[in-house]
Amino acid sequence: MTELSVKEGLTAMEVASYLRRHPDFLKEFPDLAITLLLPREQGPAASLASYQLEVLRDKNAEFGRRLRELIEIAHENEQLMVRVHTLTLALMRAKSLGDTVSRVVASLTEDFNTDLVRIVLFRADPDLPAAEWLLVEPGGIAALPAFGEFVKRGEPLCGRLQQDKLDTLFGARAADVRSSVLLAIGDVGLLAIGSLDPNRFNPGMGTVFLRLIAEAISTAVARYPREG
Repeated sequence: MTELSVKEGLTAMEVASYLRRHPDFLKEFPDLAITLLLPREQGPAASLASYQLEVLRDKNAEFGRRLRELIEIAHENEQLMVRVHTLTLALMRAKSLGDTVSRVVASLTEDFNTDLVRIVLFRADPDLPAAEWLLVEPGGIAALPAFGEFVKRGEPLCGRLQQDKLDTLFGARAADVRSSVLLAIGDVGLLAIGSLDPNRFNPGMGTVFLRLIAEAISTAVARYPREG
């Protein structure tokens, strides 16, 4: 390139600029495409044609990897949608409020492979079971000040909960919860899912399916009017 600059008065930048403006230049001079050499980080220099072929192979390999990732994500989403649908059908078949919340816990534990589930209901009902996973608070969110700000935001909370929330929701099992999800069930209560795996739930995860689950539970609970 130095010789070219001396003999023809061109600089390397001018040649590069010309080639960028005329990307089809080598079509008129195919012999140059074969003879030009490009430096490589590893190994000997390669011809332009070989270099372009190598770049295309790398791009194809990257596209293939990304396609496999998208297919895997689509498959996982399909499985999640089937599970949400199954849960919704189970709630539709429930015969009482107690049956409804029991089906929620059974589905989340068995179909979604969760470690710990907690439901907080802002109402009392004689039909409700006495279970570790059910917390009844007739006073509503006002009686749970630790969750007031969360309910105001109206967004699912994923990752690690503050200790006061963990203690309220999981009691003696609070120390076992390494990551969790907290959802508002409309205005009827809260749903918490705890995991022993610190990487199971994180702030960057998608919440579409979590919202669908919360809406399904809220609608199912609303089917049973408060007594009194």
